[in-house]
Amino acid sequence: MRSSLFRSLYFQVVVALIAGVAVGHFYPNIATDLKPLGDGFINGIKMVITPVIFCTIVSGIAGMESLKKVGRVGGKAVLYFEVMTTLALVIGMIVANVVHPGSGINADIAALDKSAVAGIADKVHPQSTGQFIMSIIPSSVVEAFAKGNLLQVLLFSVMFGISLSVMGERGQKAREIVDEFGKALLGIVNIVMKFAPVGAFGAMAFTVGKFGLGTLQHLALLIACYYATTILFIGLVLGSMAKVAGVSMWKLVKYLKEEILIVLGTASTESVLPQLMEKLERLGVARSVVGMVVPTGYSFNLDGAAVYLTMTSLFIAQALNIHLSLLQQIGLLAILMLTSKGGAGVAGAALVALAATLGSTHILPVAGIALIIGVDRLMNEIRALTNLFGNSVAALVVARWEGELDLETAHAVLDGAYEDEPGFDLEGELEPVPGVLPVRAPVARQAVG
Repeated sequence: MRSSLFRSLYFQVVVALIAGVAVGHFYPNIATDLKPLGDGFINGIKMVITPVIFCTIVSGIAGMESLKKVGRVGGKAVLYFEVMTTLALVIGMIVANVVHPGSGINADIAALDKSAVAGIADKVHPQSTGQFIMSIIPSSVVEAFAKGNLLQVLLFSVMFGISLSVMGERGQKAREIVDEFGKALLGIVNIVMKFAPVGAFGAMAFTVGKFGLGTLQHLALLIACYYATTILFIGLVLGSMAKVAGVSMWKLVKYLKEEILIVLGTASTESVLPQLMEKLERLGVARSVVGMVVPTGYSFNLDGAAVYLTMTSLFIAQALNIHLSLLQQIGLLAILMLTSKGGAGVAGAALVALAATLGSTHILPVAGIALIIGVDRLMNEIRALTNLFGNSVAALVVARWEGELDLETAHAVLDGAYEDEPGFDLEGELEPVPGVLPVRAPVARQAVG
């Protein structure tokens, strides 16, 4: 039993996170040099993200009985995303107006360190709706895969899957090749995940070593307010939606415990994208739904970032003593509904979106980001976790809505009847565990309306 615990990824990542905090606190100079460990692990996952998405989407769409279903699933996903992110934006705005976390700081615009935000401002390129749509269409498929542009890869994958579906029996051989290639990619993911504790240790040590625990002092109210709001959002809003899908949010959290710890360590949801898709399939969600909802959600369903953007925007206004009328706040909300989309789920993406938002208002200075840049990394962990749970619940809700969720399998997995750790071999079967029911991947499922 003890040796099994030591081999558990969950236990190893917990130890790594604790060690990272200790090294960062007591040896900050050494800790800041450990950043490549975290970056290397994230890059290792990134190198397979786009081909995993491609294989999952192509296989799922090619296996659908009609192309109408593809459009139906995509439409339901986009509708759900828009409702949830708008709700998250409104909740963040309400809490900031009630608590006023920036009041009393009385920051001077002229005294802000504009050089600290120069690099972020350089990344901001305001886009019209037409430009945004055009940016989804890749000029080169190879470039889209090489740069890891999820939306461009998603578009190409959907078109490729539709093409195979139209080909019928002639496309069967190509689909089988894609399926086998996908299994090999999952083997690579399992290899990279062996280094998850090392990556989590390096990323956590760097964060604590560079920013220190003392960074919390001046912005403690903002951080506490943001953490409390996102935790309540997960428990109440996402919990209610999970209940609508027919599953327990608490059991889902326990099921994703390894992914939670890795996200906490790396502050990036991309670090767990392949295994999140794998786990949702094993939970009884149809592959076609997982392939459509989760990758799209990584750009369009960022609930944690939505709460962050409204709360920090109003925090900056309050700290600079800039009064925003109700009409101006509604205008800010409208801008945020656009700038909150298109993020890649990586650390720092929300800061760029915030810079784009402030630059579009012409009321709040972009330099105001300097007020929060020091603690952004400390807020990023819960932001990424909220995004993770938001997309997990989205897949369950859309699958239940579409009749593609096997609730019997979901309840069996969440109740522990099936082993819930990855362990796929290259043949796509779970490694047998004594006393645990075996399950193949993907699981056989029956539609539940």
